[in-house]
Amino acid sequence: MSSLRNALRATCGALIVSVVLAAPLRAEEILAAVAANFTDAATEIGTAFRKATGNTVTYSFGASGQLYTQITQDAPFHVFLSADQTRAEKAEADGFAVPGSRFTYAVGKLVLWSADPARIDGTGAALKDASLTHVAIADPATAPYGAAAVEVMRHLGVFEALEPKIVQGKSISQTHQFAATANADVGFVALSQIVADDKGSRWIVPQELYTPIRQDAVLLKKGEASEAARAYVEFLKSPEATAIIGKYGYAVGE
Repeated sequence: MSSLRNALRATCGALIVSVVLAAPLRAEEILAAVAANFTDAATEIGTAFRKATGNTVTYSFGASGQLYTQITQDAPFHVFLSADQTRAEKAEADGFAVPGSRFTYAVGKLVLWSADPARIDGTGAALKDASLTHVAIADPATAPYGAAAVEVMRHLGVFEALEPKIVQGKSISQTHQFAATANADVGFVALSQIVADDKGSRWIVPQELYTPIRQDAVLLKKGEASEAARAYVEFLKSPEATAIIGKYGYAVGE
């Protein structure tokens, strides 16, 4: 009888071990603070990451300056994808990011865009049109694309004339909305926002007119112990992710 009990215990023990070994690892959810211009690309990358790893990414999109302020105020983000290098560098320098984790995941391209197909002729001439009433840009203090827009207008010598006509969006998403709804005649937006939109008219601003918008990512200290957060950072560098990034009009590997 005792030998039968011992045999049953051994069998049950083996079954328990088998079940534990066969069970999948628990998927993790990570939180990422992401520049608004990268919304569509990040969403597609998040889907690909989930399929590849089983882990989920929840995004918080906004202006890089606003997101960085949230990070300094103990927001629970694991990863930060900025629209510039400056704030990612600052996150490292101020102790909010894991040292050595910063890298450029995309280089953004600035576009002057209008919902009116006849407004822009493929050059910057529209900025000198006396009929312009409103020019939309993202807030230059918090959004790198807004700062680049100001740089372009100064370079072209039209900033002083246009300054009274400027309407500022809190982020590049709101800026695009101003132009898309014709609340602004034209708007400086990210190429990624209109790359798949064949409506309206546009001028892809030559790179020599503004400082390259190198967008850097960092692993934040709150994500240092998360295998999923580390995996997401590495996934951003993968051929699958870089192909998605390039599809949305960004330069990669520069």
